[in-house]
Amino acid sequence: MLAQELLALGAESTKETVAAVHFVGTRELAYRACLWSRLANRVLMPLHNFSLDEEDQLYQECLDIPWEEHFSHEQTIAIDFIGTSRLVDNTMYGSQRVKDAVVDRIRREEGERPNVDTKNPDIRIQVRQHKGQVTVSLDISGESLHRRGYRSGQGSAPIKENLAAALLMRCKWPEMMKNGAALLDPMCGSATLIIEGAMMAADIAPGLLRERYGFTDWKQHDQELWQSILDEAEQRKGAGLEALDLDFRGYDANPRVLEFATLNIEKAGLDEHIRLAHKPIDQFGKATADYGLLLTNPPYGERLGDLDGLVPVYQKLGAVLQKNFQGWKAAVFTGNVELGRETDLTPTKQYQLFNGTIPCKLLVFEDLTSRSEKIEQRLNKPAPAQELTEGAKMVFNRLVKNQRKLNGWLNKTGVSCYRVYDADIPEYSVAVDIYEDSVHVQEYLPPNTIDDKVARERFAEVKQAVKEFAKDARGHIHYKERRRQKGDSQYERFNEGPSDTITVFEGNAQFEANLSDYLDTGLFLDHRPVRRMVSELAKGKSLLNLFCYTAAVSVQAALGGAKRTLSIDMSNTYLDWAQRNYDLNNISAKNHHLLRADCLKWLETDGEQFDVIFLDPPTFSNSKKMDSILDVQRDHGDLIRNSMAKLAPDGVLIFSNNFRKFKMDELVARQFNAENITPQTLDMDFERNPRIHNVWRITRRSTFG
Repeated sequence: MLAQELLALGAESTKETVAAVHFVGTRELAYRACLWSRLANRVLMPLHNFSLDEEDQLYQECLDIPWEEHFSHEQTIAIDFIGTSRLVDNTMYGSQRVKDAVVDRIRREEGERPNVDTKNPDIRIQVRQHKGQVTVSLDISGESLHRRGYRSGQGSAPIKENLAAALLMRCKWPEMMKNGAALLDPMCGSATLIIEGAMMAADIAPGLLRERYGFTDWKQHDQELWQSILDEAEQRKGAGLEALDLDFRGYDANPRVLEFATLNIEKAGLDEHIRLAHKPIDQFGKATADYGLLLTNPPYGERLGDLDGLVPVYQKLGAVLQKNFQGWKAAVFTGNVELGRETDLTPTKQYQLFNGTIPCKLLVFEDLTSRSEKIEQRLNKPAPAQELTEGAKMVFNRLVKNQRKLNGWLNKTGVSCYRVYDADIPEYSVAVDIYEDSVHVQEYLPPNTIDDKVARERFAEVKQAVKEFAKDARGHIHYKERRRQKGDSQYERFNEGPSDTITVFEGNAQFEANLSDYLDTGLFLDHRPVRRMVSELAKGKSLLNLFCYTAAVSVQAALGGAKRTLSIDMSNTYLDWAQRNYDLNNISAKNHHLLRADCLKWLETDGEQFDVIFLDPPTFSNSKKMDSILDVQRDHGDLIRNSMAKLAPDGVLIFSNNFRKFKMDELVARQFNAENITPQTLDMDFERNPRIHNVWRITRRSTFG
């Protein structure tokens, strides 16, 4: 989002890195970025970059920078030193060495040295070292840009202004406000979200109230240019406020907090446009507008320390949304996703962000229908219409029965993609999976003893039953015939028309599911517990994911705190898909890599070791991209042994496969600790089919001298 914002301001090019965006532009662009960026914390002007090979080099390189071109001895300075290395492993020491170089240079050029003021310096210098590279920059923003200048009081646990702006942008508020949407925060606190939303709608530069910037005392500051940019911003503000005709409302149960909010709104010059009122969440009536955005940052335990006491808050919020805000978009920013589920709503999208050091989720709801009510409706369907055949009625009744059994578990866990039928009636051999509000039906290949005509008639009855069962579903129903896998068959397209691709949710993760094009959807539902297990094992550790498919295991591991992951597959189709999953979850490529390679060959050549390995080969593959044919029963022994060679001494290998008649290689069982943990990897929706997969936990045997 920041890169797009800078391009809109006139940047010639941008490059995104971890927690930063590099851009090229003029001095005018730098000024505009300081004044107009709603997202940035700081704007830095790089002066020098070098490799740090010797400790004394830090001092000498900084001494050679012509500091006298930027400030004089009469001005105060501060040094922000970030990062450590083998040569400079203490930031205070690094800051001291840079300070020595700067003051020595100014003393040499001007005869006197500048003073240091760490709190309110005239000039702030940032030095960042990373992987042996040191970048020295002038901080032309000065104080962090999130400090707009309107906040006079905070209330409790506020969010920063630029984070509030990011939340609004994720909710598409800039597009919504152009269509006349209202903006409401039912737990507004200091009113930061409402103020930022109103400033966007009124075209008010976020930095217009700031009294000074880092460039204010810079020798090369162009005051005339800066004044012209300020004048333009003032004109835009005046025109924007005059044209502003949207409904902005903030509410809170704490009247003391609203006093702070009132002061903030007045300081921002928006007191004629934002309405505040003292109102607890459970006292809300009908929305004052037909269309709008309700965005709020409820407490989530970090600031109140009472999770049990917060459950009713989220439940009341969900009830109010369902009852009074149909037709609106809603979004909840929380540090506790479990509390977010108490709203009884299914998020359309989730975004991972940080509130300071606290990992949080922005849950966006475009459908404000009760999740449990939708499940209840599915359970309480009336008896099917008489036109259903006897066979279709049997399947329909089994679908309803299974759904009823799963209901409590679904509400408790928040699982929204699950299997509701798996050949429960042998004559109707299909798998029926629910993906959010869509249905995916796979027909198993009938045995040779079943006449083709009979098989077609039975599948037609399944379609009747599923159509009746899912008649209220908002999504589509997709039917596929599941053939025995041969070579690349799992990669072949079933559908030549438009794709039906949706975003689905699993815990904190989001995944792209393609319900129309391929045999598989991109997410193996039976592996849900396996993903949880691997995520827990890999927390703070490294993970190797072999035959990674769409890298769902790696996504959950990365979100769960894995230090680094490497995911390998031969298919460009699935690696591209995996990258889209990474993008959905804001997973950085810095520590989480995708690699196209033949896993069999890679295992023979690469010497890197990992703390956790997930090995999930296909049952059979004769892909043209591979040099050899893979048969999991025949080849798993060598696969496991080669994988164990890449495992750290105290590491864990999780081996999984789908071959129903699988038997573990006796040599592997003797050579390693190999435990069949399949029963631990079956969630409630797959307990009816315990042979859906085989999962083994394999470690090295202890050796004693």
